[in-house]
Amino acid sequence: MADRVALYLQDAHSIQDGIELVKYAEMRGFEAVWQAESRLVRDAIVPMAAFAAHTDRIKIGSGVINNWTRNAALTAATFLTLDDLAPDRIILGIGAWWDPLAANVGIQRRKPLLAMRETIEVVRDLLALKRVTYHGEFVQVTDIELDVVHGRREPRNVPIYIGATGPNMLALSGEIADGVLLNYMVSPQYNIEALEQIDKGARLSGRRVENIDRPQLVICSVDHDRKRALDAARKLVTQYLGQQPHLMKASGVSQELLDEIHQVLRWPATEEEIENAMTLVTDDVVQQVTASGTPQEVKAKVREYVQYGCTSPVLYPLGSDVRLMIDTFAHGYSD
Repeated sequence: MADRVALYLQDAHSIQDGIELVKYAEMRGFEAVWQAESRLVRDAIVPMAAFAAHTDRIKIGSGVINNWTRNAALTAATFLTLDDLAPDRIILGIGAWWDPLAANVGIQRRKPLLAMRETIEVVRDLLALKRVTYHGEFVQVTDIELDVVHGRREPRNVPIYIGATGPNMLALSGEIADGVLLNYMVSPQYNIEALEQIDKGARLSGRRVENIDRPQLVICSVDHDRKRALDAARKLVTQYLGQQPHLMKASGVSQELLDEIHQVLRWPATEEEIENAMTLVTDDVVQQVTASGTPQEVKAKVREYVQYGCTSPVLYPLGSDVRLMIDTFAHGYSD
């Protein structure tokens, strides 16, 4: 396959169905699958292990775990274990989580950049099978190592990607990470500023943005029936217009529409409010921040994200026919 492409799964499918989708994506040439861990519904590790056990080649990433609820030592041990299951196929995707969920479970996300830096430094050293003592503000470990007695006692090839949206976390990603997992529900042009921030951080470590892998989550709703494809994405777009207006505005959504949405959509929103707000969201807005429509339309939109700096689209399937989406991109997006 000339073009890199990956699959993104949340919790819309059973783990058993997810396994079959990942096997199908591997068969059709997809490079990777990224498993979400965001809401309190499904952790990333169990599905990742299931995918690893049923495949041979496809890479498997966490998209993303957070750096607060698992300490650095446990994170390293977990990803060493996954690497035992699928050597050289595991990717550690990690992010700073989000409020109010973090606050509601008792976590104060102060100094998120420093906390992320300390976590990655310790996890990376542990996965290199180094003995580590580290006394930071957030990570405190004394004379520890991954105590491999049986099996491969060798440094593990587990690249670390930061799931970043804000400018400072994007810059940190460029400085210390192997890659950055760019966010979804943005326009392709939104990536211009993101790449500038990644490059700013990369230069601090003697690199350039070109040295940093930049996969990107892309909402993908594909159907031979164009209206059905757009309607499948409209609800999610509407929710983001209410929840993340700054992100939507930065992606070119008009302030007038955002104001209209906020007149009918509170947070947390009821289903009735979402349904009412959806009537305000036109097809053009849906296609502005997602790859939605016919197979030809979604491939053209994904090409735009690549043209604006994404190195590997990570496709988040909406709609019931995930295999159609996989088939649409089985030979990449350039043909």
